[in-house]
Amino acid sequence: QDSPLKAVRMLWVNLIMDPLASLALATEPPTEALLLRRPYGRDHPLVSGTMLRNILGHAAYQLLVIFTLLFAALQRAQRAQAARREERL
Repeated sequence: QDSPLKAVRMLWVNLIMDPLASLALATEPPTEALLLRRPYGRDHPLVSGTMLRNILGHAAYQLLVIFTLLFAALQRAQRAQAARREERL
C-alpha cells in the first residue's frame, strides 16, 4: 500500500527545485550562437573549471560571512553576560 506522503514529498521537491532550474535557464540570454551550438558529449564534465572556481569562491565567501556573524554574536553575548554579572555585584 502506497503512502500519500510519497506524493507530498514529490510535490515539495518540485516546489523547491523548479524555481531554481527556471532561474538557471533565465540567467543566460538567448543568442543565436547558443541555439546553434552542438550539445556537449557524455564524456564532458558537468562542472567546468570556471564553474568549480566560482562555486568554491562563493562557498568560501559565505563561510567567512557566517563565521564573522557568529563570532560577533558570541562576543556580544559574552559582553552582555559580563555586564549582568557586574550588575549583580
